[in-house]
Order: sequence, then structure tokens, then C-alpha cells
Amino acid sequence: MNKLIDKLRTAGSLSKSEFEELINCDKNTAEELRQTAEKLRIENYGHDIYIRGLIEFTNFCKQDCLYCGIRKSNLNCQRYRLSEDDIMECCREGYRLGFRTFVLQGGEDAFFNDDRLCSIIEKIKGEYPDCALTLSVGEKPYQSYKRFYDCGADRYLLRHETANAEHFAKLHPKSQTLESRKECLLALKEIGYQVGCGFMVGSPYQTVGTLAEDLLFIKELNPQMVGIGPFIHHNDTPFRDFPDGTLELTLKLLSIIRVMLPKVLLPATTALATIDPIGREKGILAGANVVMPNLSPVSVRKKYQLYENKVCTGEESAQCKGCLEARIRSVGCRIAVNRGDSMNI
Repeated sequence: MNKLIDKLRTAGSLSKSEFEELINCDKNTAEELRQTAEKLRIENYGHDIYIRGLIEFTNFCKQDCLYCGIRKSNLNCQRYRLSEDDIMECCREGYRLGFRTFVLQGGEDAFFNDDRLCSIIEKIKGEYPDCALTLSVGEKPYQSYKRFYDCGADRYLLRHETANAEHFAKLHPKSQTLESRKECLLALKEIGYQVGCGFMVGSPYQTVGTLAEDLLFIKELNPQMVGIGPFIHHNDTPFRDFPDGTLELTLKLLSIIRVMLPKVLLPATTALATIDPIGREKGILAGANVVMPNLSPVSVRKKYQLYENKVCTGEESAQCKGCLEARIRSVGCRIAVNRGDSMNI
């Protein structure tokens, strides 16, 4: 076995320079890395792939992240909000289809204040007590996170985007800081959430060095889930002319994360399926064990466009769960109908 893969598997981490070397590895080493990651996924989670029902309930956002299609400065974005009844209907349909985790994802929308979000959380958990509820609604004060948790939210996804402060500043306006993002992640862990962090692969100004810093931060945080996917440009953002991230590097990093944190939950993201017709399957073979089909109403799916050409129909749709099941079976796995909690406690 390659010495760096062996060290990562046995010690659980590498130095920054060693991570850089592994990120830059050749195709033979990358395949060995993939095989090691797949083996560890099977050792810890068997052949189960967990499905999460994604409900994109608002695309209003007060933030102005330079890479994001729903940034507040994008005047071409067709804004929408789902009502509480709309959200509950998404959950009913999802539960019928076999989903046992719902993910409420949206921009940082002041309309959905703490009272409104708590009402939605309590209704979902009241009607579906056997389901997990994940929130992904950005940076909030500690007391808001605590209220959501006390109302029944189980998990929280908040991508850190980059662990390098200079790089973070190039991706966001001055009103946002890496320090604040890290404080939110630590607060979520302290409260008791199952926490997910993550980053875009190939984002503008990213280097092998910043990627190594991301891996070191993830190891330090020790989250329950890590969401990574390729950067894909959006034509209505300042990054419209930057090249997209690659499938090859994304898969390599998925495998590194699986070897580093064998028990973590690792999604094969929609962005992977967007840049490659079988990107999701390749992600699973690289160590991923979560997929997140879309439960949002068909009428709004194309409006929640964080990047260009987002897959939002066909197998990405929760209603085509049979297509997704067949794709997952094609790589020797099966959909698990349960909450799919993380083993990385």
C-alpha cells in the first residue's frame, strides 16, 4: 500500500505537506485510494446508501457570496418561498416514497424568522417522529440554533467553504468572515447537533495548499457529515468566467475524507451528477454513502439554481426514486429506508 494512504488509514491524519502530496497523486495511487475508501465505507456502513429528501424552501438570501446564483445582488433570480403547507406536503410525499430524513435548505431569509422556523420544525417532527430533520439555513446566532434544536431539529449543514481566511475573503463580501463561520460550526457541535461542514472543489483561487488546510480543519472539527462537490459557475455571478471544478479531483478528495474519517457520512452531491451523467455512482464508488434527491415542488426546482445547469428533474427528482434505486444497485449498493445516523460520534 502507498505509504501516505497507509499512514492516513492508520493515524487518521497527515501533515499539510503530506496531504498536498496525496492530493497531487498519480492515477495509480488515486485508484488505490479509491479502493481503500470503498472498503472502509463497506466496513462501516455495509452496502447501504442513505437518502435525504431535500426541500429547498426559499431562495431569498441576505448574503452576497460571489459564487452563488441566489446571492442578493442577482436581480435575474426568480425569488420564491414555500408556505408551511407546501413544506408539509413535500414531507408527506417524501415519507410515502420511503424518505426518513428531510433536509430544509434555503437562503438566509429574514422572512423565516425563528418563530416561523420553529413552527415548521415542530410540525414536521410531530407528524414524523421517526424521521430525522436537517437544517441548512446559514449563519445564525447561538440562541437561534439552540431554539431549533430544542424544537426537534437533529442535524445542521453549514459548509465552511474554505479553511483559509484569505481564500474565504476572496469568495465572500467583507461582511462574512471565516472566524464567524467556524464559531457557528463549533456552536452547533456544542448544542448537540449532528454537524456537517464542507467545501467546493475547484473554487476560484483555491490551491492544493488551501485544500490541505480544509482537510486539516475537517479532521480537527470531526463532523458527522462532510459535503463536498465541484465548483460550477453561475452566469449571473462575478465568477461566471472561472473554470468549473473537476470530477477527478472531487472523487480523489471524497476518498481522502473517507479514509481520514471512516465513519463519516459522505454525500454524492447533485453537483457531481451535474458534471457527469454517472457522477453520483462514481462518488459512491469513491467512498460516498448519501444521496439527496429533490422533494421540492417541480414548479420551483429550477429557481433554486446555485450554479448553471443544475440537475433538477429525472433521477435527481425524488419522484423518480425507482430510477435512483436502479443506479445505486448498478454499483452494488442499496437504498436504506431509515434515518441513517452518522457513526462518527
